[in-house]
Amino acid sequence: MPAQSDVANRSVIIGRSSSHFTRITRIFAAELGVAYDFQVVRDLMSSNAEDYGGNPALRIPNLKTPQGVWFGALNISRELWRQSGRKLHVVWPEDLDAPVTANAQELVLQAMATEVSLVMAKVGGASEGGAHPVKLRTSLLNMLAWLEENAEAALAALPAQRDLSYLEVTLFCLVQHLEFREVLPTAGYAALNRFCQRFAARASAKETAFRFDT
Repeated sequence: MPAQSDVANRSVIIGRSSSHFTRITRIFAAELGVAYDFQVVRDLMSSNAEDYGGNPALRIPNLKTPQGVWFGALNISRELWRQSGRKLHVVWPEDLDAPVTANAQELVLQAMATEVSLVMAKVGGASEGGAHPVKLRTSLLNMLAWLEENAEAALAALPAQRDLSYLEVTLFCLVQHLEFREVLPTAGYAALNRFCQRFAARASAKETAFRFDT
């Protein structure tokens, strides 16, 4: 049983179990062996920054620590690595020095942001037939097609001795989330599904399955 001081100083991830950006941080926490508490943002339409841990962008995830609050999945993942005693070999976005790997990371993050825009537009009651939603969906399809064609080469170009990479975690969360939120069927993306099947075998993936918070 952890000491009371350990519990009091434990970091808090602020997000949602249905969020792909939040899942990135929870996978990193599991891989790195970092204990944390989880605070659910109940209303994503809230305009109160305090509901998001003080993030003025009104976005999740955020990480509350005794030193302050970290905004965003990448910042949080880095801070969890710093907190961890495991010091795994993680390949971060700035380590990607080939076009295929750097572009894969860029498109994964762009696709995640585009998916959020589509989900939030639907929640807000926007017409799916409007010009902007149509452009967003076309963009998402284009990015998924590129990733299907190039992801295997990008993954093969990662350092063989790594323990984990931000690219792998984000790609897994993206593809899984598309089906979970019924934004886009992914059955036709054979290469991406093969990768997801491999990554899904990790304990961190099993522990952080998408679900809607009750």
